Amino acid sequence: MMVGMSTIMNRRKFLAGMAIAPFAARSWAAEQANAYRVLFAGTQTNPGTSKGIYTYRWNEMTGELSGQELAAEVDMPTFLALAPNKRHLYAANERPQNGGVTAFAVHGAKLEKINEVAALGSGTCFVSTDHTGRDVFCANYNSGSMSSFLIDATGGLSAAVSHLQYQGHGANPERQEGPHAHRAIVSPDNRYVLVNDLGLDCIHIYNLDAATAKLTPHEPAKWESTAGSGPRALAFHPNGRWAYCVCEMESSVVVLHWNAAAGTFNAVQKIFLTPKGYNGPISTGCDIILTRGGEFAYAANRGYDMLYGFRVGAEGKLTEVNRIGSGGKIPRHLALDPAERYLLAANQESDNIAVFARDKKTGLLDEKSAKSYALSRPQCLVFS
Repeated sequence: MMVGMSTIMNRRKFLAGMAIAPFAARSWAAEQANAYRVLFAGTQTNPGTSKGIYTYRWNEMTGELSGQELAAEVDMPTFLALAPNKRHLYAANERPQNGGVTAFAVHGAKLEKINEVAALGSGTCFVSTDHTGRDVFCANYNSGSMSSFLIDATGGLSAAVSHLQYQGHGANPERQEGPHAHRAIVSPDNRYVLVNDLGLDCIHIYNLDAATAKLTPHEPAKWESTAGSGPRALAFHPNGRWAYCVCEMESSVVVLHWNAAAGTFNAVQKIFLTPKGYNGPISTGCDIILTRGGEFAYAANRGYDMLYGFRVGAEGKLTEVNRIGSGGKIPRHLALDPAERYLLAANQESDNIAVFARDKKTGLLDEKSAKSYALSRPQCLVFS
């Protein structure tokens, strides 16, 4: 009798295990499926063998990229911006003569073109949206200008609402013979548009009417950097009170205090992205990003080809935690994955995307664990 009861109990356990196992397998499969995100990669199509914007499957659990696909064949999509609703993506078409901005509908790993509009300038190197998803802005490097556009109900773009052409030159006759707009981003409160001008050593400041995408002059009209420094990239801290400006020609990061009420910047710190006495290849500052909580910042420079990790301290000032090689040559753009466990670098001249593990507590990047994925002339990395 006891033997029979034991047999029955064992059978029940076995059957329970059989019931649980498929459920566990399904849970693991679901977890794996949820771990995949889409990475969009903008490229330089001329020169190069790439044809436009590519997508990868990103595994958040392993930090690996797979399934490279051509999402959209488009000319020179060197910078990308995903709309706040994540249903539309905008690409800057960095053509040397007639720049443009192309609007796409996002369908998973594929893009459907909605329309393309004239940027009203040449060398369109940057595109962004406002925080409400109503406006798009572009910077035209070659011609030294910027334009704003209104987004319609389909996600497409209007003709330019505002177009601002800059005049003058900077201290360096070779690099600053004229204006060179490099960024056009919105302030955290969506009231201002800030335009980094490498050629005129300043950040232009405009008032934004988000309902119409119209820009009007602000007073003061700009923040001026050190002569010959060449402001390139700009990123705000999540608290909205601090900003970080990468100066390309000086290869530096300037910490700025932002007064939202007055619409003004005040410099409080400068860090150089090359060691003292550096005499290697010409180094140019390139990009900077911050973690969502604002505890850490990461910057890149080209020529020296290094990535810097910084801890953000009191008053937004930066303290270096480590520096590593970029995993290639000429890093153009940085991105943190959605879980912020990894940092990715688009290396233009070595035709690869490098992936580095990141310690979320210390901010350290692990150079030894770096992975590399081939892509011709990568320029910009955006997660969906």
